[in-house]
Amino acid sequence: MPAAYERYLAPVLFRPFAEDLAARAGALHPLRILELAAGTGVLTSELLAAAPSAEVTATDLNEAMVAFGSARAPGAVWRQADAQRLPFPDGGFDLVVCQFGVMFFPDKVAAFAEVRRVLAPGGRFLLNTWGPLGTHGFDAAVQAGLDRAFPADPPRFLPTVPHGYADPAVVAADLEAAGFAVEEQQELTLQGRAASAADVATGFLSGTPVRAAVEERGDERAVRDIVIEEMTARLGPGPVTAPMTAYVFRGAA
Repeated sequence: MPAAYERYLAPVLFRPFAEDLAARAGALHPLRILELAAGTGVLTSELLAAAPSAEVTATDLNEAMVAFGSARAPGAVWRQADAQRLPFPDGGFDLVVCQFGVMFFPDKVAAFAEVRRVLAPGGRFLLNTWGPLGTHGFDAAVQAGLDRAFPADPPRFLPTVPHGYADPAVVAADLEAAGFAVEEQQELTLQGRAASAADVATGFLSGTPVRAAVEERGDERAVRDIVIEEMTARLGPGPVTAPMTAYVFRGAA
């Protein structure tokens, strides 16, 4: 899964927002950065470039992602860690960054409280979340293909998890409940670019939890063909571009 995620999804969906988030991080001139849910290290690499004098610690709950990311971005210290029980002392960082990871935290307020605990006084928390499914051209097209392939019981990972934390008022309220002052909240739409709709479909069907949901339900090859056909009809046959909307937050400890 990490290899497929890195090859097909990271450049299209995550790198544009990683460049944005890293630029925001660099503007804060941090010295000690903690990254949560670092995945394969897309943002990690950008952080190392944007804040070259900072010590970067990258974490993920998934050990396979940590192993892959540590090879991709060896300039950071990599650790397996649960965001709700961070293995770090109080006040050890002046910046915590999380790109499209908070949606996966079972107890978001508890995780945000842990972030605040490991931040030094005056430290900052930068994070982003995806907007509603309909504001993301690639994800909406994938879901349309899954709906067509499984009309009675389509996998619901995309609308319920990546796009399940898409109300910025709720995110801001959770940050405040954990003790943060929300300094900035912005809606941001960037363009994703892929070689083909088929590449993006392959990424989702082999590099995300959609894979397991499809395996449970039916013929993987037939499903792939349907999803690719639907995505191509929506996005086009050749190099494809689609808008992707997210919300960016900056909280102060």
